[in-house]
Amino acid sequence: MKPNIIARDLQGQLTSRFFKGKAILLFGARQVGKTTLAQAVLQDYDDQVLRLNGDESDVRDLLSNTTSTRLKSIIGTHRILFIDEAQRIENIGLTLKLITDQIPDVQVIATGSSSFDLANKVNEPLTGRKFQYLLHPLAFGELVAHHGLLTEKRLLDHRLIFGSYPEVVTSAGQEAELLKLLAESYLYKDLLMLEQVKKPALLGKIVKALALQVGSEVVFTEIGRLVGADSQTVEKYIDLLEKGFVIFRLPSYSRNVRNEIRKGKKVYFYDNGIRNAVINNFMQLSQRTDVGALWENFLVSERRKLLAHHGISAEDFFWRTTQQQEVDYVEENQSGLFAWEFKWNVKAKARFPKTFVEAYPQCRTAIVTPDNFETFLLLPEDD
Repeated sequence: MKPNIIARDLQGQLTSRFFKGKAILLFGARQVGKTTLAQAVLQDYDDQVLRLNGDESDVRDLLSNTTSTRLKSIIGTHRILFIDEAQRIENIGLTLKLITDQIPDVQVIATGSSSFDLANKVNEPLTGRKFQYLLHPLAFGELVAHHGLLTEKRLLDHRLIFGSYPEVVTSAGQEAELLKLLAESYLYKDLLMLEQVKKPALLGKIVKALALQVGSEVVFTEIGRLVGADSQTVEKYIDLLEKGFVIFRLPSYSRNVRNEIRKGKKVYFYDNGIRNAVINNFMQLSQRTDVGALWENFLVSERRKLLAHHGISAEDFFWRTTQQQEVDYVEENQSGLFAWEFKWNVKAKARFPKTFVEAYPQCRTAIVTPDNFETFLLLPEDD
């Protein structure tokens, strides 16, 4: 591993799936490091790999609507076929199915920067024939493994402002410039290729509205009034943004209490830097009024990375009642029910609502502050 390359948690998982008779699919937003990760996984195979890129028109022609006979001639004696940006290739799901079924000695690895295109094309043909992974921007645990815990804790303010896209992390002094380029040129590239996105300007307005409401419950009709669109259009665009790995939704937790909000949703960005680029605000924390939202977005997105990268099965929620009693984050996993409150001010007093504690007495609770947040974002053995 080169000194400037930060090791990814998924590398070992991907390597362990080689030659198991299934295609390996690696999803993730553009620029999160999918190609770099794939190259790291493939480095020990070198000349056994055929590398193709779906962004190239002749590759799209070659792999669209093809046959197993033609595929065998394309792959030749290579043991591994790596297809980057596979979502650009028409009928890629059937192509991958043909390889998996008819050329079982060949391992296929395909990357996609949008789940909707590639997933819709591969889910049915590849049922039972694929291992699927989602790569996020760099996780706190990955950065701790590379820089050390002390350094990463010192960089907390920086991460809240600029996030953790690989190039942003490794390009000191260029963070704002790179994030603006990413937000303007790459982030929506796949979304804007879809016929469903007929109003790119409206998409931008919706993203900005969501960025300004991080940590708040999202109501489609309210956003519609802000951007001048009906709630159905807003919901459709939010769904596309989620499938393009720009944002994700956190549902409300509801089991016991009559006045719990049952259908509420919050929206978070996968990366703080992207969120700040959308609203063009890279000011230091001491000058900002949205530190609480940045802290919450950072913790929820990083927790989601931790769970995904380590294959931990869990459901995540927020909790709120119609009387505005609230718990920031609730998680249900094999070990039980857990709840956390997020406080940026380490001296701030935090108390879980009596209604919640009485309704879920088995739930284990904790407060997360800048002093102890590593316990929330690292596995015990990593700490």
